Amino acid sequence: MRASRLLSTLLLLQTRGRLTAQQIADELEVSVRTVYRDIEALSASGVPVYADRGPAGGFQLLDGYRTSLTGLTTDEAAALFLAGSGATAGDLGLGPTLEAARLKLLASLPAEQRSMAGRIQQRVHVDAPGWFRDPEAPPHLDAVATAVWEQRRIDIRYRKWDQTSVERTLDPLGLVLKGTAWYLIARGRSRVNGYRISRIDEIAVRDEAFERPADFDLRRYWLEWSDRLQQTLYSGGFATVRLAPRAARMWWMLGPVAERALRETGEPDGDGWLRVVMPIESFEHTRIDLGRFGPDVEVLEPPELRELMRATAEETLRRYDTPSDAAPSA
Repeated sequence: MRASRLLSTLLLLQTRGRLTAQQIADELEVSVRTVYRDIEALSASGVPVYADRGPAGGFQLLDGYRTSLTGLTTDEAAALFLAGSGATAGDLGLGPTLEAARLKLLASLPAEQRSMAGRIQQRVHVDAPGWFRDPEAPPHLDAVATAVWEQRRIDIRYRKWDQTSVERTLDPLGLVLKGTAWYLIARGRSRVNGYRISRIDEIAVRDEAFERPADFDLRRYWLEWSDRLQQTLYSGGFATVRLAPRAARMWWMLGPVAERALRETGEPDGDGWLRVVMPIESFEHTRIDLGRFGPDVEVLEPPELRELMRATAEETLRRYDTPSDAAPSA
């Protein structure tokens, strides 16, 4: 562990130039005292690192010094494939490994390319989760990831969408991060399926290994599986609704399927309302989804859904016509 940290300190100084002890400590997530000890160890081993005193001071390497110790380990090379999202690497316990790989990669670049990489990092930042949505932190993600890496069979207790619990023995084939949710793609007794990891209530990783299908393509399977899932979810037919301008501006709250339906609609009518035909999961789901827009949405078809929305509005009105027991007395 210390040898890896010393190399990271050396590569930081090589790629960044002068750094204070606090800056190094923040990068490596160690104490300032640890940084001072590591700098002394580097100097004792012959690395020409020196300190400039004063407010603008810090540690830096002698001009022209470069280390050739930039080879990537197997884990670091693998972690680079997760470089699209630092949070993803962190979720899988590969955050420090990815950072070490990034430093080695930067150190191996010529000065001009290293400068370009630094400019990109200062000008582009990717924050993947949507607004007002926290990334999931499934308690069993580490165990699932371990089973995927090591090709070890697992036993799980899984909570389905209707809250019923089932037990499964699975061969874990891959992990997918969809938005803020982690999914496991795994082979059961009869077929490959997807499982939302936050719904795994219990897991046991066996010592027993399994043989991975040679022709399995995770990306292709995910695209096919998610398409089938979407078709299954939106099997309640279609609804025709009218949207006031205010509802149209907030329509993104219903997700990509509703947004796509809005994009495919025609021009607004004379009052500025849009007529949208959208696929629905069920009448009850749609009642809840559209209820948040109040009078800014009108269901036109089917008549059963229109009647359900009317009955809901009448019940809501009766609720507010009744004095609240919680109202303070005079």
